[in-house]
Amino acid sequence: MAELRVLVVEDDPIAADAHAEYVRPLEGFALAGVARTGAEAMTFLSPGGRGAGEARLADPPLPASPAGVDLILLDMNLPDAHGLDVIRRIRGLGLPTDVIAITAVRDLQVVRSAISSGIVQYLIKPFTFSAFSDKLTSYQGFRRNLTGQASSTTQSEVDHAFAALRPAAFQGALPKGLSEETLRTVIRHLKLLPEPTSALEIADSLALSRVTARRYLEYLAEQESVRRTPRYGTRGRPEFEYSWAR
Repeated sequence: MAELRVLVVEDDPIAADAHAEYVRPLEGFALAGVARTGAEAMTFLSPGGRGAGEARLADPPLPASPAGVDLILLDMNLPDAHGLDVIRRIRGLGLPTDVIAITAVRDLQVVRSAISSGIVQYLIKPFTFSAFSDKLTSYQGFRRNLTGQASSTTQSEVDHAFAALRPAAFQGALPKGLSEETLRTVIRHLKLLPEPTSALEIADSLALSRVTARRYLEYLAEQESVRRTPRYGTRGRPEFEYSWAR
């Protein structure tokens, strides 16, 4: 899948720069630019005006893309407009761009309105890079699941795509010897894989021992977060492969 182009819309200069720097190291994402107001964002997104106006382009600027901006990281409190108004204007242009709200706004009515407007994630400030990465990785899995489907789909494929946006729920305390940080790393990796993988392949990718990788994968299988199926055509002991199921 091609890199997902991200526009940061944030009026606070420090926060805007931080969010832009958070995007840069994430594999599969590219920073398209930074807008400080709703007007700048709309100028950037408008047909024929992409990258024009006062919005700051990525440095160096990305080449023009027929897909435009794939994802907007949108603050709800901008100096010239509320984030919800910006979303309505984006939809009014008929743009399929997805939106993740990144804001300190905790008002339940705003959250409900944002959800009803079609945002795919809501991230409340302040947050860590890990939380930011989790949200964007989940969104990436959602896009990959939809992009990989044909022109028509099935209920299970739709469920699988939307499940990528939901965080994994762990039932009770983790078994002794398992850490939440490593578990989340394994989950993020599984969500990004287009094909089922083995414990050995996970171990090699994440610098874990095969035994450790298998423990995490088996735990996730017990939680029904991953599908475990036999891998045929291997010699010796039966080998299993795992794929994200939620």
